[in-house]
Amino acid sequence: MTSVPRRIAVISAGLSNPSSTRMLADRLAAATAKHLAEHDVQTEVDVFELRDYAHDITNNLLTGFAPPALESMINAVVSADAVIAVTPIFSTSYSGLFKSFIDVLDPDALTGKPVLIGANAGTARHSLAIDYAIRPLFAYLHAEPVATGVFAASSDWGATADQVAPLGERIERGARELAEAIVRRQPVEDADPYDPANYLGEGRSFGHLLGGLAGE
Repeated sequence: MTSVPRRIAVISAGLSNPSSTRMLADRLAAATAKHLAEHDVQTEVDVFELRDYAHDITNNLLTGFAPPALESMINAVVSADAVIAVTPIFSTSYSGLFKSFIDVLDPDALTGKPVLIGANAGTARHSLAIDYAIRPLFAYLHAEPVATGVFAASSDWGATADQVAPLGERIERGARELAEAIVRRQPVEDADPYDPANYLGEGRSFGHLLGGLAGE
């Protein structure tokens, strides 16, 4: 096994507990970890239920500041090696809670990050929402969604599930693509967000910044 585990942040925007959104998120995460293990890569998975942060997300939108719990969650997401994002489909698009979370992220926070998109709805008629609504959202953020998005209708969980393209096969394909994207990238290194060198440049300090502002 490699010495540096790869971290995956799983975002589940389901509103109920338990929810089929979380079920799909868990299966995508487990399948991705399995495929990474085939590459001798250890995996750490952090799962975040957006419903637990709904009030904090709203407060962030209203005030411009993230409460501590939300800030910690955002830091975990943007510093992960990859993201699995799963949302229910409401009115032919992602949920309002999911979009509100995206809105509190810095627009460049997910640049270049591999993302596996998942979505679920009551009917398969909404399956195209991944490509016409969710994928463009991550493209705007300059993330790198893998080719396969995994949609699950209510019928995919029962005895009458699609036998032509079973949900399990779609999960495996998306997870394999995400695992391969993770393996191709260097591990994300943990960085101290309070270290001036991370955003002022190596060897520089706030003194340099203030000096530059003063014209020195």
